[in-house]
Amino acid sequence: MKLIIQIPCLDEELTLPATLADLPREVEGFTTVEWLVIDDGSTDRTVDVARAGGVDHIVRLTNNRGLAAGFQAGLDAALKLGADVIVNTDADNQYFGGDIPKLVAPIVAGDADMVVGDRQTDSIMHFSPLKKRLQKLGSWVVRQASETGVSDTTSGFRAYNREAAIQLAVVSKFTYTLESIIQAGKLLVAVQDVPISTNPKTRESRLFPSMSAYVRRNTVSIFRIYAQYEPLRVFMTLAVVLIVAALIPWGRWFIAWVQDDGAGHVQSLIFGAVLFNAAVVMAALGVIGDLLHGQRMMTQRVFEKVRRIELQLEVPPSHYEPGAHPTGHPVTTGAHAAPTPGEQRQSTQEQEAIQL
Repeated sequence: MKLIIQIPCLDEELTLPATLADLPREVEGFTTVEWLVIDDGSTDRTVDVARAGGVDHIVRLTNNRGLAAGFQAGLDAALKLGADVIVNTDADNQYFGGDIPKLVAPIVAGDADMVVGDRQTDSIMHFSPLKKRLQKLGSWVVRQASETGVSDTTSGFRAYNREAAIQLAVVSKFTYTLESIIQAGKLLVAVQDVPISTNPKTRESRLFPSMSAYVRRNTVSIFRIYAQYEPLRVFMTLAVVLIVAALIPWGRWFIAWVQDDGAGHVQSLIFGAVLFNAAVVMAALGVIGDLLHGQRMMTQRVFEKVRRIELQLEVPPSHYEPGAHPTGHPVTTGAHAAPTPGEQRQSTQEQEAIQL
């Protein structure tokens, strides 16, 4: 079996050497272990450092597309490079590479399709007490939304078997961590977590400029992703809350009306009507969202079938460059891109047509 360890990177020339030095080249249960770096539009020497560090494969995006897009591009490339299991880790060396055998063990044993590394955030010294509490709260919310038992839902240290990776389609532009867990839960992918170790902090997070931004973005992401998969439950719940809220000013108006003072409380009647109308709108959105959810699931199945067809036809990975050594795979990055077999056949046919 082949294991590919992928590392999304953005201007990581300083931390990447330590990350690569921490990664294993041999893991029990695998005949081949390869490294893949996803360069998300870096402006420094990240690619050169990756090649010097012995990286086997490079996906080189032409501009910065964000962590989620980089993760998805790496996943697609790893599948097309023949990976049976894919491990994702961060380039800032926050995760201990020696825990990779522990991370993939449930997949090798056939007990899980996806495994998430639990950082045990209570023991991370550079996490503030507020951040630790927010991590626990956010993880609890994601567990409820995904119906999984993952303890550390924002951990980027995770492993996927081939089937789970084929089904995964991240559409978020922010981060893949929350969406992939909720999606895995809804697709009935077997998810486990294992305790892992972390390395000392090397730099500040680039994903979250502040704690308030961290809370705001994750809250929006969780609501948006859950609403995609459970729109009827989300919007009907909001509708019920608004109807209950509408009953309060209506009750106040009714009591005043019974006491012959209804004319003096018309504003309560109007306010209750506004809340009731909002409830009707929420209920309508729930029905519409439920119909769109059916369409989304059909699109998900089409995406999965297209990906399987691409793998069967051996379509080369996009934006691909070999790493430290030639790999035999065609370069598909920019002006250096080699023609695919289909393009070669088309070129040959055009030349034959010109000769005729």
